[in-house]
Amino acid sequence: MKQTRTKWCFAAMCQAVWMILFLSACGQKDTFTVEGVVAGASEQVMYLENVGVSSVEVLDSVKLTPAGKFDFEVKRPEYPDFYRLRLNNQLINFAIDSTETLRFAADASTFATSYTVEGSENCKAIKEITLAQLDANQAIQRLRHEHEEGDLADSTYQREVLAASESYKAVARKYIYSAPMSTVAYYALFQQIDGLLFFDLYDKEDSKAYGAVATSYDHHYPESPRSRHLYNLALQSIKVIRAQQQQQDQQGKASAITALADGEVGYVDIVLPDLRGERVSLSSVARGKTVMVNFTAYMSEWSPALNMDFRELYDKYKSRGFEIYQISLDSDLHFWRNAASNLPWICVRDPETVYSQIAGLYNVKQLPAIFILDKAGNLVKRIEDLKELDSSIRAAL
Repeated sequence: MKQTRTKWCFAAMCQAVWMILFLSACGQKDTFTVEGVVAGASEQVMYLENVGVSSVEVLDSVKLTPAGKFDFEVKRPEYPDFYRLRLNNQLINFAIDSTETLRFAADASTFATSYTVEGSENCKAIKEITLAQLDANQAIQRLRHEHEEGDLADSTYQREVLAASESYKAVARKYIYSAPMSTVAYYALFQQIDGLLFFDLYDKEDSKAYGAVATSYDHHYPESPRSRHLYNLALQSIKVIRAQQQQQDQQGKASAITALADGEVGYVDIVLPDLRGERVSLSSVARGKTVMVNFTAYMSEWSPALNMDFRELYDKYKSRGFEIYQISLDSDLHFWRNAASNLPWICVRDPETVYSQIAGLYNVKQLPAIFILDKAGNLVKRIEDLKELDSSIRAAL
């Protein structure tokens, strides 16, 4: 009798737990709410935007009340996703996972930095990441100014820039490794300075951070577009680092990055508009050819002379299957069109200019940046010294 009663109690408990979970799931709204107040912003317009993997979409806008109050109600995303509030070009970034209501309080003059948020611990952590990124940004901008003015030696400048970047990464790692499945970890991983990622895809230690977040996202949200994007980046990072290690083991000899079995190439593909506005992919140019990938700025004083050197190499090796895929980061569209119109190779332009995410993925820290792809689609060389360019092209051919 006692055993029967025990079984009945256990069954009743399971049923009760199931009912709680069922009612909780049924009670979850299919929308989320973002509300709050902004002091000193009476009747100004605020925008709510969705920050996608590769684009930003305006979802709604509202005119603040005389008291600065606002209220948005938006369809809940299928997977955790990122959003931002925009007021006069100031931004507050936040994430939505299981949260139903977020409440913000801010001042119009310090909208992006001094706000408070209630309803999500992840969103509070995202603020901490944002402030750490801003601190590093300001420090690096100050160092750059001092260096350009001649007040800072090259070695000191490089050392202190790395130190400022490391200060940000120390804050970011705390979230990346403690909760790699969280929106905070994802957000921390993709913060930038001047369009370049703090976490270098091709650095051995930083690659671990990409791997940690990619593995967790793939496990928890396997169908999310962010998971697939992150997985590809992590895989690319591992492949390049392995190739770099092989180069070191072979005392500097170029080694190939093995192409993926499903046909993916051993480099991050690029798709950008050419002079006619037609989108041209690097992968389509690289089929069966040795390609020099060049990130450049035509408005730079060194650009004309550099392109003359490229013209000699192009004429010399074109008949052997050599091509140039040149990416302009110029802000002036018309200047680029005029400068590139007489060049015989593939000329494309990134409209994000110096804030190019593509340049960030290639870890381009200064221009010009040059990479060599062999005919098998392997990234075999990053050119650090232009004197090595001719011999590197010959080796790849």
